[in-house]
Parts: sequence; C-alpha cells; structure tokens
Amino acid sequence: MAKKDNVLDIIRGISQAVSNSHDGALDQDGKPVTIGMKREEGDYVLDKRIMDGFDVYFSGNSLIVKYQSEIMLSDVHGGKFETEVEQSVADIVSWLKKEYKKVTGNALTLKKDGEIEILVQNISRVRSIVNATCKYTIGGLDAEPAFPDTPEDRLSDAIKDWIGFGKDKYPKTSKASNVSGKRDEEPRK
Repeated sequence: MAKKDNVLDIIRGISQAVSNSHDGALDQDGKPVTIGMKREEGDYVLDKRIMDGFDVYFSGNSLIVKYQSEIMLSDVHGGKFETEVEQSVADIVSWLKKEYKKVTGNALTLKKDGEIEILVQNISRVRSIVNATCKYTIGGLDAEPAFPDTPEDRLSDAIKDWIGFGKDKYPKTSKASNVSGKRDEEPRK
C-alpha cells in the first residue's frame, strides 16, 4: 500500500490504470486487454457489438466507479440482473487493482462503501441502458485534508503582504501604491 503522503501518486496511478482500459487496448504481449466486460465477448467483426464501459472519479478519499451498458429488456426482467451488474463492477475493480499494481508496483486497497446503485432506462421496447455506481474507500488516504480554522490562517504570507491585509497583525505589509489622496484612504460618510 502506498504511503499517506502520496495522494497525488495514488491518483496518478489509478488514472493511468484506467487509461489502459479503452476498447481495443493491447497489453505488453500484444494481446487484447480483458477486463471482464460484455464488449470483450464474441467476434469483433461478425457479432453485434455490445456497448458497455466504465469510468472512475474521486471524491475525498473515495473512488466512485461508474459502469454503463446496453442490455435487452428481457435481461432486466430475468432473476439474475442485479447480481450480474454487481459482478461486472467487481470485475472492473479487480482488474483496476491488478493494473494499478502493474503501473506503480504498489498495491491498491479499495473497500466497498455502501451498496451499488443501479438505474435502468428504456431506449425502446426491446433495449435498455443500465447505469451502475459504486463507491469505494481508497486505503492510505485521509478522509479530508486538514485546513486551518479561520480564513485569515488560510491566506499565505505572500498574499497577506500583497493585499495589505491587517497591518496591525502583519507589520511587513506596505501601503498600496495606487492610493493617492484622502478620498482613497478614508471611507466616505
């Protein structure tokens, strides 16, 4: 697992792993990358192409995996629809961990946070689109970065000097160069 200080390295590693997943991607041996998605099944030329894909995004210390697929309406009414979608997302996460390990040399720890959310929308009387979202907590990352309590503490010293913020608190601040008369120095009554 990566160190807690390497937040940017973890995000870059995950981003590189995801970029290696496009449709038609090849591994180092020249073989097609297999993630476990429906688009990888069958012949590319002769069979009807199934549209499915995934993407990830970050929120704090969470990785959200989004999966989208085109399915037949009869598959939705079957008994195993939800488990198949959950398995597809699990396959994606498993592949993502393996690819992260290849890219960075470190292990990626993802812990499922809550239940998977599945949304099915009809395209026609025969076809539908399924959108699934699942949230994972990234191991090795803090929940939220520590920020100073007050807005004045958040300002860097260079900015405080530049805007002349609080001359009584910050003696190094200088008078603004564009102030020329009494009108600019004192507020109007």
